[in-house]
Amino acid sequence: MAFRSSLILFSFILFSSNTLFAFCGFFVAKADTKLFNKASKVVMVRDDNKTVLTMASDYQGSLKEFAMVIPVPEVLKKGQIHVTNNKLIDHLDAYSSPRLVEYFDSDPCAVQMMMKRQAVLMESQRDSGVQKSAKKLGVKIEAEYTVGEYDILILSAKESTGLITWLKENDYKVPRKAQKVVESYLKQGMKFFVAKVNLEEQSKLGFSYLRPLQVAYESNKFMLPIRLGMVNAKDDQELFVFALTKKGRVETTNYRTVKIPSEKEIPIYVKDEFSDFYKDMYETALKRESKGSVFLEYAWDMAWCDPCAADPLNRDQLRELGVFWLGKKENNQPIQPLRNRRIMPPSPAVNVYITRLHLRYNKKTHPEDLQFQVTADRSNFQGRYILRHPWKGESSCEAAEQYKKDLVVKQDKRAQNLANLTGWDINKIRSKMSLKPIEPEEEKSWWEVLWGDDE
Repeated sequence: MAFRSSLILFSFILFSSNTLFAFCGFFVAKADTKLFNKASKVVMVRDDNKTVLTMASDYQGSLKEFAMVIPVPEVLKKGQIHVTNNKLIDHLDAYSSPRLVEYFDSDPCAVQMMMKRQAVLMESQRDSGVQKSAKKLGVKIEAEYTVGEYDILILSAKESTGLITWLKENDYKVPRKAQKVVESYLKQGMKFFVAKVNLEEQSKLGFSYLRPLQVAYESNKFMLPIRLGMVNAKDDQELFVFALTKKGRVETTNYRTVKIPSEKEIPIYVKDEFSDFYKDMYETALKRESKGSVFLEYAWDMAWCDPCAADPLNRDQLRELGVFWLGKKENNQPIQPLRNRRIMPPSPAVNVYITRLHLRYNKKTHPEDLQFQVTADRSNFQGRYILRHPWKGESSCEAAEQYKKDLVVKQDKRAQNLANLTGWDINKIRSKMSLKPIEPEEEKSWWEVLWGDDE
């Protein structure tokens, strides 16, 4: 039977950024989660000890066989469980996705004036029968709800063997070799949130797919348990964590959090191959970093973007994802609509900061649950890759002549950037760019290097 069990728990503290930094450029394409197989998405909203977790399932198979088992720190009341819309998470994914942008070089003779104007502009802009069996096995059904299309139980247990036996007896497909992991969560005093699809309720609601489940609770723990979901996993799994906070950036403490390579100029032809580029670039980055690394792909104030891969989420959407500190909507101004793929902060700015983390994991690379911390870093970061179209006008000044000489070197540097980021063959890249080989400079004697500039 096809089954994937997904275990996610977390505790997050969040922040906002007041530092504004303009990148500009025109948005071309994005690298969203659809590029990766077996990709799970989790939205984590945290402030103080209050947490709202939204889980989007990537389950494929018969809904009769679907079940979700998640460790939680407390017995949840029915009002703490909610079902939301996949489109919200897709929107958040699109907004925070690594992106491709393009620039067009200006007339070199007018560059100095343009730079002065841009500096002035930038300066002006800086400012989500069963009970008996359970009792015999030491399992207690703490609560039972139907929320949307899901039948939900909150379970506690004296030992892992009884809990796993009860789950199997009641047709929950528990991964093999799960006992040690379950036991470790029970020792921490955690309960288990268990969800199945109620096909009758789903039919009444008119849905043919699984909607994301949300839970809201209070906990001082700052972690995301992922081990149970890896018990039977044969292949690597992708996990995208979207942390919405009040204060700033989130990072892992028991694994290295590293920024995805960014801000590199690459050849123009990659515009038609951006999906392949990003996947190969990510693979190359994984090989170069230590095992267990977690990549930062985006960190930004939700009120704006530069350039925009999608509109920032508005206040109603953020509240639906669990951002509880925004207040009632009648007291809030809406986020400004998208203009020219670039949005600067409205006034007052929405107080939500997003961190997007991406990891590829298995039992060897990530043997421990994810532990997080909140940092004081509120600077902006995005996975951003640059296409720069050369100026093709007629030479009209000395600067233009120098521009054309420098362009040959810059184009080859872009080819080298692409090869270094992806591992692609440098000769094939140069061929696609129609680049002529750069003649190496004649090697100077050691004394020419020593005194050559003294003449």
